[in-house]
Formats: sequence, C-alpha cells, structure tokens
Amino acid sequence: MLARKDFTPERIAYFAQMAEKFGEAKFLSEEEREASRHAIMASYTPGEELWVFGYGSLMWNPAVHVSESLPARVEGFSRNFCMRLMFGRAMPDNPGLMLCLVAGGSCAGIAHRLAPEHVESETKILWMREMLSGAYVPAWVDLDLGARHVRGVTFIINTDHPRYLPGLSVEEKAARIAKAEGHLGTNRDYLFRTVAALTTVGVEDPYLDELHRRVRELVPTPDPNNTPSGGN
Repeated sequence: MLARKDFTPERIAYFAQMAEKFGEAKFLSEEEREASRHAIMASYTPGEELWVFGYGSLMWNPAVHVSESLPARVEGFSRNFCMRLMFGRAMPDNPGLMLCLVAGGSCAGIAHRLAPEHVESETKILWMREMLSGAYVPAWVDLDLGARHVRGVTFIINTDHPRYLPGLSVEEKAARIAKAEGHLGTNRDYLFRTVAALTTVGVEDPYLDELHRRVRELVPTPDPNNTPSGGN
C-alpha cells in the first residue's frame, strides 16, 4: 500500500532514473508537474474544499489526507486497462496494465473530499502520484454524488503518450494482469482490490467483472498475500 511518505522528491528522482534506465517514458520534471497542478488549480477557489475522483487505486489507497469519501459517478468517461505498467506492480520484463479513464460512457467510483486546509499539501502529493510521466491528463469533471453534484478533479488518459495501449484484447489484458508483479505486489491484486472497493459501495462494473473472472481462471489458486481487503 502506498503512503504519503512514499512521495518525496528523492523517491521520485529514483523512479525517474529507473524509468530512464529501462526505456520507459521520460518523467516530468518537478517544474513541469507543478505547472500542471497550478494550471488546474487556477479554477479552484482558495478556502473551499476539493473533491478528487478515484476509479482505481485512488478508491482504496488514496495516500492523501481525506475528510470524506462518497460513491460518485462521472458521465462521458469509462474505466479501461489501457496504460502500460512497468514498475510497482510490474517489471520491465513482465509489464502489466493500469486503469485509465477514456472518453465515452460513464464511470462509477469514489470521490474523496479534501478539507480546505489540506488542499495545497495534498494536491502536491497527488500530482507526484499521478503525474510522474504525463501519461494522465488532470481535468475538472462533474461528480454525481447522488444527493448532489459537485465539481472535482480526476485524471484521464493522455492518448498521445507512449504508455497508452488502446488496442489490447480482453484476453491480452487478463494475461498481463494475471502475470505481472513488482515491489508493491501483483497486478491482479490491483484489479481485485478495485473490484472489492466497488463492491463495498454496492457498484458492479461488467468490464472489471469480466476481467476479474478471466484472471481468476488464469490464477485459480487464491493467493493468501493478495486477498482483497475492501475499500480502505
């Protein structure tokens, strides 16, 4: 599980060196990340809360100070395993896949509320987590919380990025997810925890459920070290 302490300039520099060594896409500089953050936060009103929409690991492992978490839905985007993963839950010689938001459809997830006094510090952490290589694009979206709608920030796929893999079949996705693993654990655990987080808030996702079924068929024996633990 990731924690705030994992996101420091020193650790980011280390991962940048690893990425360059193995031919992964070049990491953004600290100045580029901050420029991206400031561009998005220019639409934020100081002193207000900030909502952040999670659809993958941000649902169950936000790694930032969260004041409240609620089920949410975004229209116009859907969840898709379409980003090449080479570190964390994969390795360069055993790549996996990360979830992204792609254009079209809708996506159910979890929205986290950042208290006003935490917005500055936690968005810095969030950008170090999500905007290392520029494979995501931060965006403001409308979040349906059921009883009300709010504006929030999320991260969608950068379709011009070399890590974007749009043409994979469901069989290829399942094979990669079932096999890949790295220092943070297995790629399939990432899938299983995401499904568990949605189940906890009463949401079914046919796309994820199909991948979950196929990966379970490829790895029939439950891994005791990678049992879904719910949406913590």
